[in-house]
Amino acid sequence: MPTLTQNELKRLVAHAALDYVAPGEVLGVGTGSTVDMLIDQLPEIRDRIPACVSSSERSTKRLEALGFKVLDLNAVDSIGVYIDGADEIDPGFSMIKGGGGALTREKIVASAAKKFVCIADASKKVDVLGRFPLPVEVIPMAAGVVRRRLEALGAQVKLRDFVTDNGCRILDAAGLRINDPKGLEAVINAWPGVVTVGLFAERGADVLLLGTADGVKTFTR
Repeated sequence: MPTLTQNELKRLVAHAALDYVAPGEVLGVGTGSTVDMLIDQLPEIRDRIPACVSSSERSTKRLEALGFKVLDLNAVDSIGVYIDGADEIDPGFSMIKGGGGALTREKIVASAAKKFVCIADASKKVDVLGRFPLPVEVIPMAAGVVRRRLEALGAQVKLRDFVTDNGCRILDAAGLRINDPKGLEAVINAWPGVVTVGLFAERGADVLLLGTADGVKTFTR
């Protein structure tokens, strides 16, 4: 079997995720390069999808360009499945997300879904979270306060040159070894000024579709 590029692996896992779309139920759609490939393939199963809820302006525009109805989450009673990527995922299905800057809306939509399907290439599966810098979305005036708290945990922190869809800023905390994702998620989320931290542990993935050199591998929690 020829070696697949990272983009080809992303396309494979995105296509495998189509099987998880529940017919007649609202579909939750995440954000990122792998999700872009999912969106581009959704027309294959258009008849199964009455509407979508999106985690970002970027995904909303892409969905609407393909003719899908995108609803505000407040107008939706339930979401059948939420499909999104991850920057890292560990053996317990906890994730680091937010490399694309949509972590808060991603976390909200994921919390409303019956099932969370994570689509990723093999490079995203790690034994311990933290190699990828941990994003923390903050109210702008709190950036300095939260930065110092993250540095006290041993992180090297950078303010991202980016404004979120919520009008907030993102601090990227590198150098952490996250052995207790749920515990750290609770701690950082409790700091004044934090909108949310890009740890998805309290509501992690239910299914991981992983693109590997041997094809798509399925892992369930």
